[in-house]
Amino acid sequence: QVQLVESGGGLVQAGDSLRLTCVPSGRAFTAYTMGWFRQAPGQERECIARIGRNGIFTRYADSVKGRFTISRDNDKNTMYLRMNSLKVEDTAVYYCAASPNGFESAATATAYVYWGQGTQVTVSS
Repeated sequence: QVQLVESGGGLVQAGDSLRLTCVPSGRAFTAYTMGWFRQAPGQERECIARIGRNGIFTRYADSVKGRFTISRDNDKNTMYLRMNSLKVEDTAVYYCAASPNGFESAATATAYVYWGQGTQVTVSS
């Protein structure tokens, strides 16, 4: 069993930056492909970024490419999402998640078995 705890959300203005942090409990952090998802009211949960077990492979949704950076520090058992140039449309609840699948098989929410409780990000104009 893995428990994930996100932090770092908040209320910011358009153009600002935030860094989200995800800390899993337990061991075997490196056994999981990790992902960041977000869900806005009335919309489906979408995968905005994922990172492979060793931190080398990453993939981003087009909506955040060039603005967000996912990273992980396996020595510290921590994953990050650096969000720059935030837009109003980035407003959502952000979740981190862990998948036992390999990187290429972890593109959708159904591949993830452990989820954090979510952290709210609100971007005002």
